[in-house]
Amino acid sequence: MPTAEDAELPLTAWTVLGVLSFPGERSGYDIKSWADRSLRFFYWSPALSQVYRELRRLEELGFATSTLAPQDELRNKRLYRITDAGRAALTRWAGRTPDSPPVMKHGVMLRVWLGHLLGPDELRAVLTDHIEWALGMARDAAALEASAHRQLLWPYPELALRWSWRFYESEAELARQLLSDVDELEAARGHSPGGSET
Repeated sequence: MPTAEDAELPLTAWTVLGVLSFPGERSGYDIKSWADRSLRFFYWSPALSQVYRELRRLEELGFATSTLAPQDELRNKRLYRITDAGRAALTRWAGRTPDSPPVMKHGVMLRVWLGHLLGPDELRAVLTDHIEWALGMARDAAALEASAHRQLLWPYPELALRWSWRFYESEAELARQLLSDVDELEAARGHSPGGSET
């Protein structure tokens, strides 16, 4: 049986195991739902096929175990739980994994960078859409953080959600400032905010 030191797992596997580290048993669908309601705000949400692939791998390693639970007369549901070996591996991984700076792939900024091809009106539309998206993400994360706080569920995921809504509010504010920067640039070039020359 591989030990925690031997296990070289992809980040998706550690993330799935991390969801299992909270009390209770979960199906693959439950794990995907947790990721969609929490992890997506600051990391990413794996596809359901990735979740099930990693669950099989974690079981093979002895880091997770599963049981079949009746769902209805025709179907059973497989529920997964972390093992002691899995918890030890995850704890060791979380403690020794070096902090790496976040890698940014900001599609909106790439379009701004190519603004000489798009023009100010299209850039304004891109930034306005981005502000609306960021504010929506902030609202969603804040609502989930408030719900977790009211239910006194998981304090550390609550902190991550709190950071997330602050991040998306900041993202919206940066986009607002960039929108002003576009207008200032165009004014300096002798164009009105609507795009016509003055």
